Amino acid sequence: MSARTHLPNGLVTFLFTDIEGSTRLAQMLGVDYRAVLTEHRRVLWRALSTGDGVVLFTEGDSLFVAFADATAALRACVAAQRALSRHEWPDPRTRPMVRMGLHTGYAEPVDGEYASPEVHRAARVAEAAHGGQVLCSAATAAAARRLPDGVALSDLGLHRLRGFDGRERLYQVVAAGLAPDFPRPRTPVRPPHNLPTPATSLIGRAAERQRLPELLADHRLVTVTGAGGVGKTRLAVEVARDLVGEYPDGVWFVDLAGTGDPHQVELAVAGALGLRPEPGRTVAQTLADHAAGRHTLVVLDTCDAQLPAVAPLVGRLLDGGSGARVLATSREPLGLPGEVVWRLPPLPVDATAGGPSDAVALLLDRAAAARGGQPPCDDEAVYLDRVATGLSGLPLALELAAARLRVLSAGDLAARIDDVLATLDAGCGGTSLPGAGDRHRTIQAALDWSYRTLDAPAARLLRRLSVFAGPVALPAVESLGGGDPLDPLATLVDKSLVQAEPRAETATYRLLRPIRAYASRALRDTGEEEAIRDRHVAWCLRQIRAAHVDANGRPVTLSLYAIDPLADEVRGALRWTVSRGAARDGLAVATRLDQWWCERGLASEARMWLFRLYERVRATGEELPEGEVAAAYHAHAAAAGADGEYVEGLRFSQRAEASARGAGEVGLLVRVLAGRGAPLAGLGQVDDAERVCREVTGWARREGVWSDALLAVYTLAQILLVRGALDEAADLLANARPLEASRPAERGRRTVDALLGLVALRRGDVVAAHDHLAVALRSRMGFGFSAQSGETLNAVAVRCLAGDDPLTAARLFGAAQAARARLRLAAGPFGPYWHEQQAVARAVLGDVMFDAAYAEGATLSLEDAVAVALTVEHPDLAADSGRFSHSS
Repeated sequence: MSARTHLPNGLVTFLFTDIEGSTRLAQMLGVDYRAVLTEHRRVLWRALSTGDGVVLFTEGDSLFVAFADATAALRACVAAQRALSRHEWPDPRTRPMVRMGLHTGYAEPVDGEYASPEVHRAARVAEAAHGGQVLCSAATAAAARRLPDGVALSDLGLHRLRGFDGRERLYQVVAAGLAPDFPRPRTPVRPPHNLPTPATSLIGRAAERQRLPELLADHRLVTVTGAGGVGKTRLAVEVARDLVGEYPDGVWFVDLAGTGDPHQVELAVAGALGLRPEPGRTVAQTLADHAAGRHTLVVLDTCDAQLPAVAPLVGRLLDGGSGARVLATSREPLGLPGEVVWRLPPLPVDATAGGPSDAVALLLDRAAAARGGQPPCDDEAVYLDRVATGLSGLPLALELAAARLRVLSAGDLAARIDDVLATLDAGCGGTSLPGAGDRHRTIQAALDWSYRTLDAPAARLLRRLSVFAGPVALPAVESLGGGDPLDPLATLVDKSLVQAEPRAETATYRLLRPIRAYASRALRDTGEEEAIRDRHVAWCLRQIRAAHVDANGRPVTLSLYAIDPLADEVRGALRWTVSRGAARDGLAVATRLDQWWCERGLASEARMWLFRLYERVRATGEELPEGEVAAAYHAHAAAAGADGEYVEGLRFSQRAEASARGAGEVGLLVRVLAGRGAPLAGLGQVDDAERVCREVTGWARREGVWSDALLAVYTLAQILLVRGALDEAADLLANARPLEASRPAERGRRTVDALLGLVALRRGDVVAAHDHLAVALRSRMGFGFSAQSGETLNAVAVRCLAGDDPLTAARLFGAAQAARARLRLAAGPFGPYWHEQQAVARAVLGDVMFDAAYAEGATLSLEDAVAVALTVEHPDLAADSGRFSHSS
């Protein structure tokens, strides 16, 4: 077989073989390597002889063989690989992994050898192969006119061979008994990366795309963490693509989502880097050696799939050389020294000055694609903004929502967004987003992926946290029960299921809305919902009470700003109490927010909740204390009055009186009757209103509960003021000042000062009016009484008119009317007076100037309008004021 006199000529197929990792194998076996090397040659010679191959030389672990027939050469190589695989080696780890390369070209032997570039080309083909793999050139594939039975060729594309110009098309020989999967060929000029090509454009993330490359320049391990579906993979691929030119040894992407066991992690990383396992060495060692001296970026995606295996592997990879960098994505950090964790938030939902928010921009882009390129119309923008906000800006949820726009209008989608899982996952059973794995097929699947990794305490806490609508501090989490929540809470934050928002004094925690919907369903399925939602209602009541007292439990001036953060929690508590919870608790929540509802323009909502709670009581037969019923009816009457529904207000005031009398509480009955005058006056029954107010204030004095009659004092003062009985109104209010100061829930409104300011205006005393109104407006705005602040703007406008500043008056009239419209408030007892004063300002300025100033004021926010009003110069500081002048 080795006789040089029978060398083939003409069209010759050359074969080169060698052992992959032979140096490592020799080091491992020591003196025993010679026996393995000899046995390997014997197996190869026996198999290659079947194809009439002529061995020209053997050198170390290499063989050079020439064949006259390309088909016979392919058949011989397949037989040789099968023989090597079947052979019983002393130790399976010592099995030599032989790589083979074939090339066919014209050559003539001279003096028993070939001097032809085709030989060198064959050697380079073998150099590109991996152990156990057979590669052949396009020339060999063409020369093998009929492939051996059971043998096929897999086209691996064009590759540049070392030392040759141009590119060579390489094929892998595929047959039973041969390993089917190998990394890309080991050609010297490799592709610069293997990053996937996204099917859609990346929307937003400008800050991250700028910052992450900076972090990678300074740190060798950067982990992007975030909730499932937040766009970690998409961002990492885009950042890596921007950095391809900075890593001469390539940027390599490894998707770990499909790794079924820890060992597959090493193989996946090695495969992406073009490496094969070496005999006698772990894959981690091979990776570490490969990283030494190379400047490369490895993108490890979905590390949380096999976190215990990924972390040590990344450590070994980074230890191998300082030039390697790792950009990882995971739902939780790897926990390695030197790791920089970038927590990726959802897309912003608040609009920017230059256009829509990133969340809405993503929704608009994907909605256009879902509709065949037709972008949403302007009328749909408000609904899409509501959808983006309802989905907390989570990109996966926005993508799925856009897909729903193929069958739903934007309005229909917005109306259904409260039921997040059912709306977004409908119809997704057999399809998924482009490039998304099974875990991103639906919101349910994405969250199942994370939920199944939780231990029992963390899973329980996640379910319980679903009752909170917004961010809450640690004491709120503790109120849910179940022991110290710190450890499970830390687990949930690490796994990106809970968003932690640290601040200087305390941290808050919240669930993104899709995660909250998932956890809420799990809470219901486990049978815990009733107990945990009842605890949430109790927590809401404690928070409302806490707004009325200081840290020591002493009453403080009520600030409605303390209630504002509870708005969504309150609505969640009320939804529970009107459906499955205790109506008594719901009435307590709604009643204790009586001023908040009215001052925030939510009186109609308050009435709706109260009506539903009454129905709940009737349906369940729940027994309620008469005093609590009276308080609820009294709050209902006030809400109806704020809406201008005076008939309804009077009806519920009368019901409140009946219940208060049944309760036998004098103070409660006085408070109820004190509120009777307002709806009567609103209905035009001014004399009856005055009579009721005088009677109740007199009775309250005699009973020693005059402060409970404060509402009657206010109403009576308003009646007197409108009538022109200014002295009596002033005396009444002056006597009421200490009563107001004694009631923490009332003193922040400074109604006495507001009314005294109007008395002063009617008297023509601009100085006194300015003093009273400034005090009232500053206090009302400072304690969050928005409706009352808007009403006071009208009074300050009249003061400006009296002080010869009609332009500012017109602006404040416009601001006050805009505030009234935003808060949906009734005109109130002074409505005619404001209109009268506006007519005076119009007459002074003229229609054009008045309308322009009025319109300008209407564009102001309440805060900005109040700021304008509080900068009105005091009359005593005016240049023509003579109050502080001195005669000579």
